[in-house]
Amino acid sequence: MKEVLKVGTRRSPLALAQTAIVLQALRRDHPDSTFLVVPFTTAGDRRRIPGGSPDFTDRISAALESGEVDLAVHAANDLPPRAQRAVRVAAFVRRDDPSEVLVGRRGAVVPRLPADVRIGSSSRRSRAQLLREWPGTTVVDVGGRVEARLALLDAGELDAVVLEAAGLTRLGLADRIGRRLPIRRFLPSPGQGTLAVEVRYGDRALDRVVRGLDHGPTRAAATAERTCAAAFGVDGKYPLAVLGTVRGESMRLEAELLDPDGLRSVRVRRTGPVMNAGSLGRLAGSELLRAAESGGRVGPP
Repeated sequence: MKEVLKVGTRRSPLALAQTAIVLQALRRDHPDSTFLVVPFTTAGDRRRIPGGSPDFTDRISAALESGEVDLAVHAANDLPPRAQRAVRVAAFVRRDDPSEVLVGRRGAVVPRLPADVRIGSSSRRSRAQLLREWPGTTVVDVGGRVEARLALLDAGELDAVVLEAAGLTRLGLADRIGRRLPIRRFLPSPGQGTLAVEVRYGDRALDRVVRGLDHGPTRAAATAERTCAAAFGVDGKYPLAVLGTVRGESMRLEAELLDPDGLRSVRVRRTGPVMNAGSLGRLAGSELLRAAESGGRVGPP
């Protein structure tokens, strides 16, 4: 049966590149269907508060709920930990590299950093991790599109910038990667490196359309990470980092809460069956909160 399906996404080059990845798979699985991209400008695109948590999903999820679009594609780490509307993630696409990298000016090598460098970062989590690793650095809040951040870097306003490895690769900019940050020291945000496809609750027909995109281990990891964030009440306001790793039927979940200045942190590790991903996330979130409270308050400035 032929049909036309509208797919909502952000207007940014990265969002469009990510949506193209999803559409390539959908068109392969459903060659008789036509998928039309409908780009939106979100609240996070219009206005960003330094150090805040931009909302890159509001307009898109609202359009999905109203029927303006049939599917929505998001970076999973842009999604709020708890569903805010009558929509659900029907597919978590197989995860790409969840790590972050340091990028230097074009043509420059990023060696060990001296104490007086200026590094651009777009999150409290990354800022805290950078300050822990290199206490003498100046971390500058730099948001916006990847291309804009690279332009600031190449113009000499920054010495390096932290970006997601997956995002650079999807944009065809993997050659800009100067230095990979060790993931155990720089745990990512919940869902980082993963693409999420939303549909309306109860729409079984569209569930079937995207079912082939859903990757079980990625869904389990994303579920544990997002549940951890939700259990702790975190919505981008705290420097929280979390990573789920699936090996066969087992999962290891590491979560860390940092002081904004990177001087203190608490970390918890939980392991268990993949089928209990949500419970692992809730337990890790609760344990992290207890550890933070017993060792002194760790929270936003």
